[in-house]
Amino acid sequence: MEVGIVGVPMDLGSSRRGTDMGPSAIRYARLTEALRQVGWQVRDLGNLEVPVAESLDAANPRLKHIEAIEPVWRLLAQRVARMVTEGRVPLVLGGDHSLAVGSVGGFLSAGAGDLGVLWFDAHADFNDAATTPSGNVHGMPVACIVGKGDPELLAHTRWLPRYLPPDRLVMIGLRDVDPGEREKLRQTGMVTYTMQQIDELGIAEVTRRALQHLQGRGVRRLYVSFDVDVVDPDVAPGVGTPVVGGLTYRESHLAMEIVAESRLLAGMEVVEVNPIRDVHNRTAEVAVALIASAFGKRIL
Repeated sequence: MEVGIVGVPMDLGSSRRGTDMGPSAIRYARLTEALRQVGWQVRDLGNLEVPVAESLDAANPRLKHIEAIEPVWRLLAQRVARMVTEGRVPLVLGGDHSLAVGSVGGFLSAGAGDLGVLWFDAHADFNDAATTPSGNVHGMPVACIVGKGDPELLAHTRWLPRYLPPDRLVMIGLRDVDPGEREKLRQTGMVTYTMQQIDELGIAEVTRRALQHLQGRGVRRLYVSFDVDVVDPDVAPGVGTPVVGGLTYRESHLAMEIVAESRLLAGMEVVEVNPIRDVHNRTAEVAVALIASAFGKRIL
């Protein structure tokens, strides 16, 4: 099969600049070569065109740059839907995590009724215009994807053919959750695994439980949304919003290896790589290594 790569050089969803350079950093870390070594054919479709923050006016403090972000979502959804329809496996390079609305929306637009999402992130990304402490849209994609946000935010998702059922998205690696998000998680009953649970159960058990949960709800195609800030900043310092106490290098690899073993992987995105905050492109290199594991690279 063929992997289709698309870059989304966007940092409009974040108040910290630099994630717009993430796609270039990941490519520079020899992404294409890593995938080909695992046996995949690779087609790089280039980057989407994204406006820069300096050209915009963040008029709405509760949803900063949303008028510019929504067209990027729509364009990305079109690209992803086309790849899915043509039989490619989409690999989306971010870019801030708000782009996930477009990538998951692409699968939904392609009629992927059996889709489930594994959401690796230090944050819940479940805020909306009513709960956000920052107004940054990269803290809101889950609310958009599952349709559990306030009307002001969800007005920008009307183009989606439908929302993903909340029980088809599982979060792994949480350790920084806002009060409003915590309450919404309780109300929706979404399955989440915090770092405390990972410490107690182990990442292998957590990942397998997450996959079993999704398969039990009819999931046959898995989309992995991997925010690199789920990894501890000692390992991956170049991220948009670092939080101490994350996954180790080996824990991250093991999770991706278990994903590969499931044979459910239908697509993946890697987001929030921020070269401005990185050290010698180390975080992008970690990202490429984890992508390779998710796509089937093994030690033996």
